[in-house]
Amino acid sequence: MYRTHNCNSLRKTDIGKDATLAGWVHVSRDHGGVIFIDLRDREGITQVVFRPEENAQLAKEAHGLRSEDVIQVSGKVAARVPGTENSKLATGEIELIPSQLRILNRAADLPFPIDAEIHNEDLRLTYRYYDLRRPELSRNLRLRHRAAKATRDYLDSQGYIEIETPILSKSTPEGARDFLVPSRLMPGKFYALPQAPQQYKQLLQVAGVEKYFQIAKCFRDEDLRADRQPEFTQIDIEASFVTPDDIFALTEGMLGAIFKVARNIDIKTPFDRLTYREAVGRFGSDKPDRRFGVELVDVSDDFRASGFKVFRGALDAGGVVKAINSKGFAGITTGQIEELTETAKVFGAKGLAFIKVENGEWKSPIVKFFNDAEKAALKSKLKIEEGDLILFGADKWEIACEVLGRIRLRVAEIQDLLGTSVKGSSGSDIWDFLWVTDFPLLQWSAEENKWNAVHHPFTRPKSEDVSLLDDGNKFSEIRAEAYDVVLDGVEIGGGSMRIHEPQLQEKMFEALGISAQDRQSMFGHLLRALRLGAPPHGGIALGLDRLVMLLCGAESIRDVMAFPKNNRGMDLMTQSPADVDPRQLRDLAIKLAGDARGQSGKESPPKK
Repeated sequence: MYRTHNCNSLRKTDIGKDATLAGWVHVSRDHGGVIFIDLRDREGITQVVFRPEENAQLAKEAHGLRSEDVIQVSGKVAARVPGTENSKLATGEIELIPSQLRILNRAADLPFPIDAEIHNEDLRLTYRYYDLRRPELSRNLRLRHRAAKATRDYLDSQGYIEIETPILSKSTPEGARDFLVPSRLMPGKFYALPQAPQQYKQLLQVAGVEKYFQIAKCFRDEDLRADRQPEFTQIDIEASFVTPDDIFALTEGMLGAIFKVARNIDIKTPFDRLTYREAVGRFGSDKPDRRFGVELVDVSDDFRASGFKVFRGALDAGGVVKAINSKGFAGITTGQIEELTETAKVFGAKGLAFIKVENGEWKSPIVKFFNDAEKAALKSKLKIEEGDLILFGADKWEIACEVLGRIRLRVAEIQDLLGTSVKGSSGSDIWDFLWVTDFPLLQWSAEENKWNAVHHPFTRPKSEDVSLLDDGNKFSEIRAEAYDVVLDGVEIGGGSMRIHEPQLQEKMFEALGISAQDRQSMFGHLLRALRLGAPPHGGIALGLDRLVMLLCGAESIRDVMAFPKNNRGMDLMTQSPADVDPRQLRDLAIKLAGDARGQSGKESPPKK
């Protein structure tokens, strides 16, 4: 037996008992020959004290211990010397006085201190197996486990069946670039790793499963960021004979169960709902962060006859004029204004108009163009007071909203609005859940000169908008029976009702410009299935990594995944992707073009 207790289980009531512990040397301290060891395992830390007067040989052996050595100790549980208790540790009232020490393994020179804040993420990822010993990452993995278990338990209680779908699948256009896998048995043919189990879960509905779920691995070959990885995990749900309200209730119940089990938090249900137009119009985003105010206000009607050419020109071209009031931010610096202006330009604006209210005066180059009625309208609608900063967006609706939405978030960051507003009066966290509904079904791509599906080609249009699929001039007006669930400004899931009639699915493919031949080659299996009596169905998929990231308060999904890739898609621990033996390529009938092998993107491990 390696241990009788873990390093977080001994308490004052255990004083006088024998105990055996095993774990890693977290910290070793020499106080005048008395060796204090903080022994750590997955559960916590226990102090072990080697005193020369009690066992000189053991104290001598303990003197040679270093951080991360793996040891086993046996001895008596004792009370700590009065005044040396540690209230920060659950075991802080006791210590172990060892009679035996066994060194199970020595640790070599460490790549970095385990209890230090390491900013070199590549170094951490190179030694990920060591990095994961850190208590905060261990906590994250355990919280993730509880979230996954709560998901399974809840969906099982609702009659859902967990079914695995294939990893080796077919490449079809679903929004992102596929990872391709060459077939050795069929040279020149390729599998694709699934971007999502979308078609399979729909086919399971045709199969009569009715209630399916899966905690599924998904793969997308796209640029990375803090909340995106080339492989990720989603909670995938699909059901037959359901409406959006059924999916909303199921999802809210599941999230309630996850938060209760993972963090002992009771979330408020039902969630608020906003349509896509409302969310973007008020917050400049289809995943709005409502934890602070600063909503977009439409002042278009007040400036239709304005003498300010920028506003008047935008309105005459069919656009809008929107504004936000950053309360108390008139002290913004010139550098910050320049930064916000550059942000506005990045997202399509020509510039950024603003007004600062200081010492009772409206300070801005544009104020001279406003008449008294326009100033009065602004003051009333935006509730302008001393110290405020007003920022404007004048352009097409989409551009004006997105620009001010981005500016709104950056201003909140600069003013630390989140730091002061996300706590309730009791000090508890505020979790702002929201449904966003009625997304556009189609989006025009000027680059491709075609319409694309906003979500995927199997999303159902709202019943009252189906007839608009017959008029290409009205594609932009078609709303989807689609919905996202948002938490604190982060989209944690999305879904829709699906098309179950073959004729409507064909019409959708036609709107997307997919030829009859391509429909059969890419989606023939689905179209055949829909002709065999497909039930009405719909579902949702939630990003487990993103959800756990928010539950943990982590800044990146890499902090809640055991072995993530870095921001260049590299696994620095195993040095992959990597070159392969030429014989493997020959077996796959693959020949690398040019000097691609010499430009494989291989990276060297970072220096310590």
